Parts: sequence; C-alpha cells; structure tokens
Amino acid sequence: MPAFHPRLEALPSEIAVFPLSGALLLPDGKLPLNIFEPRYVAMVEDSLANGRMFGMVQPDPAAGGCGNGPCLYEVGCLGRLSSFSETEDGRFLVTLSGLIRFKVAEELAMRRGYRMVRPDYAGFEADLAQGAKLPPVDRPALMGALRPYFRARGIEANWDAVEQTADAMLVTTLSMVCPFEVPEKQALLEAPDACSRAAMLIALMRMGAAGCASTEGRPS
Repeated sequence: MPAFHPRLEALPSEIAVFPLSGALLLPDGKLPLNIFEPRYVAMVEDSLANGRMFGMVQPDPAAGGCGNGPCLYEVGCLGRLSSFSETEDGRFLVTLSGLIRFKVAEELAMRRGYRMVRPDYAGFEADLAQGAKLPPVDRPALMGALRPYFRARGIEANWDAVEQTADAMLVTTLSMVCPFEVPEKQALLEAPDACSRAAMLIALMRMGAAGCASTEGRPS
C-alpha cells in the first residue's frame, strides 16, 4: 500500500483545479508537470501548505467559455503532490499522483488567480480501493493493438518493461501517455473500471494505427 492512502471522509471538500487540455490523470497514475504560470505556481504553493492536493480537469472544447475561463468537463481527478522541486527561475517540477475521480459539483470563487471547485466523489469510491482483485485484461489484444499503434506513431518503447508491467498499471499508463484527442482522453477518464478502459484503449489504438496507415497511403 502506498505511504499516503486517504480515506474517503478525509478528502477535501474544496479543491484547486488545473485545467489543462490533453493532460490526463487517472487514479494510481503519475503525471509530471512543469509549473511556470504565476497563478499555478501560487496554486502549488498553496497546495503544499494544505494537504498537497489539487485536481486535474480538461477544458471542454465544445462548451465555449464560462465566467472564470473555458468551461470544464464534468469529471476530473484529484491528485497529490508526491514529489516536487523548485528551479532557480521560479518554476515547480512536480509529480502528481492520482487518487480519486470527482464530478465538479460547483465552481467557486477564484483564489490567487487559479480556479476552485467543490468536488463530488460519489460513485468513484472504488478508485481508493487498494489491493482489489481486478478482472483480467485481455493482454494479447492490448499488446496486439499497442505495437502497431506505437509503430505508426513513431513511438519507441522498452518492450521488456512493458511486458513486465501489471495489467491495470499498463492500462493506466498508456491511457495517460498516448497522444489521443481531448474527448478521447476524457472518455478514458470516465470509463467505469479498468476492463472498460482497456477495451476503449484497445479500440482507440486500433483506430489510431489505421488512421495513420490510411494517411500514409494517400497520394500527395
């Protein structure tokens, strides 16, 4: 079990959120971030002083603007600052470890330039379960989709490390790092469980590899 494992009742009732398109955080995933905008430097400073937690949520490209900036997707993921360092030019290099998904129940007044929300964790309690036995992921199908997708995208991988990674963590990591579109990333975030996410991931990688192949085959 990780050194930090919060109970549901101990989670914050108000959280800062970092709206960033294409940046997906999932429970048990680790997201490196380079924080340089003054408002988000302030957000990290405040988080370090108060539980080390904030949420990642993508702006919704189809929803336009809201009072505090771009409208946000309804579902995000709360993370904890598990490592951080400060650079000489005032940036923070941090790693955010995913804890639990949430729905944005209400957007609150901004604080020091960054956005605040009231999260609703209902329905995502299973994200906090440690050591839960997950149904088996279709590993051959996953690997069969991954290799041509990486080849089509020109992505190099340490295949020995990939083969040794547990199913759930492999699905989490691939969902976070693969260069999918914003709505596709959001769909992966909102998948109900690891098996559903794996099935969606396989479908997205197959479509992505096929799309690259069809583009390469077009006459110039």
